[in-house]
Amino acid sequence: MLEKLKQVRARYDNISLEISDPEIISDAEKYKNLMREHKGLTPIVEKYIEYLKCESDMNGALELSEDKQADAEMRELASEEYYELKDQLAALYDELKILLLPRDPNDDKNVIVEIRAGAGGEEAALFASVLYRMYSMYAQKAGFKTELLSVNETGLGGFKEISFSLSGEGAYSKLKFESGVHRVQRVPETESSGRIHTSTATVAVLPEAEEVEVEINPADLEIETCKSSGAGGQHVNKTESAIRIIHKPSGIVVECQDERSQYKNRDKAMKILRTRLYDIALKEQSDKIAGERKSQVGTGDRSERIRTYNFPQGRITDHRIGLTLYSIETFIDGDIDDMIEALISADTAEKLKGSEE
Repeated sequence: MLEKLKQVRARYDNISLEISDPEIISDAEKYKNLMREHKGLTPIVEKYIEYLKCESDMNGALELSEDKQADAEMRELASEEYYELKDQLAALYDELKILLLPRDPNDDKNVIVEIRAGAGGEEAALFASVLYRMYSMYAQKAGFKTELLSVNETGLGGFKEISFSLSGEGAYSKLKFESGVHRVQRVPETESSGRIHTSTATVAVLPEAEEVEVEINPADLEIETCKSSGAGGQHVNKTESAIRIIHKPSGIVVECQDERSQYKNRDKAMKILRTRLYDIALKEQSDKIAGERKSQVGTGDRSERIRTYNFPQGRITDHRIGLTLYSIETFIDGDIDDMIEALISADTAEKLKGSEE
């Protein structure tokens, strides 16, 4: 590991020189990529420098503790410092092991979140709206920007499906473990007998694809326009501003009608299409890696039941890591950091276990 750290530091020093080169600066794409790599290596190098200093201080303390010519009290103090620094060095070593784990290349990307009502009819659609509100409130607290991309509402204020983007540093790294089936157990407002119902909603968290990452042949697209429509007295456009795009090779269909401008709806629909195609490409790439260890926190498969929200008992249980929190009211108000950090920690622990085998 220490040899790898030397290589990382050498690479970091080389990049530091390159990004000050006028020729590199003039090449916007290359400069951006180097700056991204430099930023990713910075915490590793800073921790490695801290490790080297601690190691040097520890060796100095050991030397002084064994110096027969030194004062006895000074040797004792040096011996105490040596053991303190030894523990500190071991902790720094463990931190460096974590920092050297392969990073998910999508971690720094913005995300598109898609929520769809599952089993449970109108109650499932209402639960989908609860999840949308939860992630929106979390995004606000985390400093992420939210943009609504597409929505299909029901008459009672629920969502059959809703797509929105979250933009901000590390958005995907924070939310990538939210993909899967979320289950709710509660008494619906429409239930007169007070019986608890179980409903589900599916959440998909997709890293937003840049245009250069996904090439879309215009000939593969079938684009339709129609008049926007909505439930519950919602504004209905008299012009054909709604857009429906069909990607013929994959069969993906994207509809967008939230903007009154046809061009804005088209841009949003293309953004969603590009991201879905990128997600498919990522899955195909992942499937080709033979023997890849599956993370303890799950594969992110849409069919997995990852979490239960039990309102009568006031609890949220994540089935992948066996964590239960008794704070459902604040949780659905966007206070989901404890769950997110627990999922990240479990994933890190599993990766560490894999790297040591």
